[in-house]
Amino acid sequence: MSIEAFILRNALRNKRRAALSVLSVAVSLFLFVTLLVALREITVPIEDVGSSLRVAVRNKVSIATPLPARQRAVLERIPGVAAVTPFSYFGGLYRNEKFTTFAQFAVDPVAFTNVFLDASLPPEQLAAWMRDRASCIVGVDTMERYGLKLGDPMKLAGTFWACDLDLKIAGVFEGTLDDRSVYFHQKYLDEALNSSVVGTWWVRAESIEHAPAVIDRINRAFANTAAEVRAETERAFQLSFVSMWGNIKILVSSICTVVVFTLLLVSVSTMSMAVRERFRELAVLKALGFQRRDLFGFILAESFGLAMAGALFGAGGAWLFFHTVDIQALSNGIFISFDVTPRILGRAALVAAALGIVSSLPPSLSVARTSVVDGLKTLD
Repeated sequence: MSIEAFILRNALRNKRRAALSVLSVAVSLFLFVTLLVALREITVPIEDVGSSLRVAVRNKVSIATPLPARQRAVLERIPGVAAVTPFSYFGGLYRNEKFTTFAQFAVDPVAFTNVFLDASLPPEQLAAWMRDRASCIVGVDTMERYGLKLGDPMKLAGTFWACDLDLKIAGVFEGTLDDRSVYFHQKYLDEALNSSVVGTWWVRAESIEHAPAVIDRINRAFANTAAEVRAETERAFQLSFVSMWGNIKILVSSICTVVVFTLLLVSVSTMSMAVRERFRELAVLKALGFQRRDLFGFILAESFGLAMAGALFGAGGAWLFFHTVDIQALSNGIFISFDVTPRILGRAALVAAALGIVSSLPPSLSVARTSVVDGLKTLD
């Protein structure tokens, strides 16, 4: 019998225990990978080609504090600014839902297409949207999810704003990194509120080189005014939302640590039990001339093999599952994508490797301290 066959036979001697060991590692690493991917999707903002040119302008006091509409004229005169659009979050509820997963924003249709260049919309639908102040455009993902079509009404119940919206779908856009949102006329919102205020401004710089200067000029233009602003890049603006969740990174990292530590205790206990049952066999191997390092190698190979098998099923299963499932439907629209990256798979494999090594140490030390005579006295 070869050494490899000997190790495999020992690992599968108790098939039920081996299966449960692999399953415990697989389930734990599946959870580990899921948590890491969720943390990545929450804390790493999505970006596209145009994001490096876009600048978000919000009230310096709070993002919930609106800005006066008269600021637009000042923004458009700032050197390096190519386009400016209001961008007011409505936050309405659709079809009496308790939580609507797609966002709605009031914008200037003409300026919007100049700021968000990645949105693809047929020219005739764009023209129809611009003509009808009570119309809107809807992302293709939302259209498919709710079974909507052009011309359908879209009624939104106000939550943040003291009004409801009665819109009509004039166009369907796609090509952005989040094809779920709804965009409608800022003037329609102004009429519904009987006032003219803006949630935020979105600005497109003429070039990447102009962007830092544009941010500085915008901040200085409204310094010491009644409505001071804070201009920042799109990435910085998105990260400010992440910070509102609190230190979610520490929370998720703590859960991952607990999962790994618990799995380590289970693995050490399982390997110790498996080796304790074979003390007499190991003592015989010692008597036949096998060194301590040889016995340690047998135990390490068995422990490492079971851990890596669990990693294959757990981390590999997570990659396969999240690449085939519709994560938007599964998460009720909370996540747009759920990309299991090679780096996350590498971290899972590293955890499994460390698990296999560490769980082999206690039984190996126990075998090393046991003499041949004491080992032969051990009952199976």
